[in-house]
Amino acid sequence: MALRDRVRDVVDGRRFQRMVIAVIVVNAITLGCETSTTLASSYGEVFDALDGAALGLFVLELAARLYAHGPRFFRDPWNCFDFVVVGVALLPAAGPLSVVRALRVLRALRLVAMVPSMRRVVTALVRSIPGLLSLSGLLLLMLYVGSVVAINLFRASGDPRFGDLGATVLTLFQITTGDGWSDVMRDLMATQPFAWIFFLVYLLVGTFTMLNLFIAVVCSAMESESAPVRGDADDRLAEEIRALREEVRALRLEPVGDRG
Repeated sequence: MALRDRVRDVVDGRRFQRMVIAVIVVNAITLGCETSTTLASSYGEVFDALDGAALGLFVLELAARLYAHGPRFFRDPWNCFDFVVVGVALLPAAGPLSVVRALRVLRALRLVAMVPSMRRVVTALVRSIPGLLSLSGLLLLMLYVGSVVAINLFRASGDPRFGDLGATVLTLFQITTGDGWSDVMRDLMATQPFAWIFFLVYLLVGTFTMLNLFIAVVCSAMESESAPVRGDADDRLAEEIRALREEVRALRLEPVGDRG
């Protein structure tokens, strides 16, 4: 077996993947501990050493995968993601690039690339972007129409939250998230007793309907993403069943004397 094949077997092996995941988790915990002034003052040098060791292991792991897979390495978007994250960590964190030091925590996102279940979730979210964009456009249209209606209804009350289009859009967006909508409604009902009708209609359309549509789009994308996995498992199971049937049929057709 060629050296490249051996390296590929190692870097693609489950044991090696688990080791990389463990290093990512330890590095993420270390970066979180560095944010504590008490821990940083006492164990700052230890944290720096662990961070440097983790970065060195990430570079070696990435180099091994590059050698094992060659140019095919960059055909996988997740490999490109790993390459960018590790490359950013190698930039000098001094002078105008001091912000790079804060980006070290992006290494924790490598867990997404290493854990298949997380990859499927992120892939489903990316595939749902077209549907989410359409729903976002519909939500913006609903905010605009609702804002124009609300200004005409509630501007006379003198409430600054409905004084102009910008303030009204912001208020209705707050109501869409369910944050403090009852307080806004009760404040308006002091001067306009039937204001509750507008708020109930808007909540039914905006919050309960639109937000549930967002969830439905994401769930549909996740279901379609997991379908090929289930399909592959079903195909393997069906193939094994066919093989077992062939063996049973061969045993039935085999003469009794030959079996002895």
